[in-house]
Amino acid sequence: MTPPPCLVWLPADHRQLGPHATPYLLLGDKYARAVRDCALAQPVMFPLAQATDLPGLLGLVDGVLLTGSPSNVHPSHFDQQVHDPLLPLDPARDALTLALVRSCVEQGVPLLGICRGFQEINVALGGSLHQTVHGVPGLMDHRERGDTPEQEYAPSHEVRLAPGSAMERWAGGPVARVNSLHGQGVDRLAPGLRATAHAPDGLVEAFELEGARSFACAVQWHPEWRCAEHPFYAAILSAFGAAVRQRQAERLSGSRTIPQRQT
Repeated sequence: MTPPPCLVWLPADHRQLGPHATPYLLLGDKYARAVRDCALAQPVMFPLAQATDLPGLLGLVDGVLLTGSPSNVHPSHFDQQVHDPLLPLDPARDALTLALVRSCVEQGVPLLGICRGFQEINVALGGSLHQTVHGVPGLMDHRERGDTPEQEYAPSHEVRLAPGSAMERWAGGPVARVNSLHGQGVDRLAPGLRATAHAPDGLVEAFELEGARSFACAVQWHPEWRCAEHPFYAAILSAFGAAVRQRQAERLSGSRTIPQRQT
């Protein structure tokens, strides 16, 4: 019998749109398509989920992908004041995703973080962020450039990949070129996270959770963008998809997840 589709949970952004600031719950199309086309799974949303719902909801899914977003993690979560009052924030998303990260780690649910999701994982596990990377002496301006999506998501800089890491295997070598569309970035890396990619200025661009029970990686760039056209990006999402399928098999059989290397 054909197994049911694997389900990957993508959290919603909370935005106010239009002249009357109408509340919306949003998911970027490119993230859902990347889950379907490159991870070979079905994206799902629980738009009004709260942290108290996690015990029940995580049992229904096979993986979690924390997406990028125009908003940033609120600095109060890493003991800082807001430096820029114009900083786009989403406290409702923070309330869910920071708890979601910790639950995924505890339960061995495959976890992939992208951009904001990368930052959420670091903060949830005890790390901190630069609120304005381009304002830190010695660091580059990592914000997007160009007037079209093709220009914004074009390769922007190289990343150096940790020898022997999953990132190096997925890239097929020690160096890769990636896009760059972020204003915030990792300052202090959380305990238990191992940096697996660095930008030329030394900024952490990818990490994995050491000793994770399942796939637990995150990247600062955007591999979801036309992932099928970029072998490195496709390899990241394919590895996540493989972990998701393993999780589904274990979930349906009632077996336990055992520690494994990122593949």
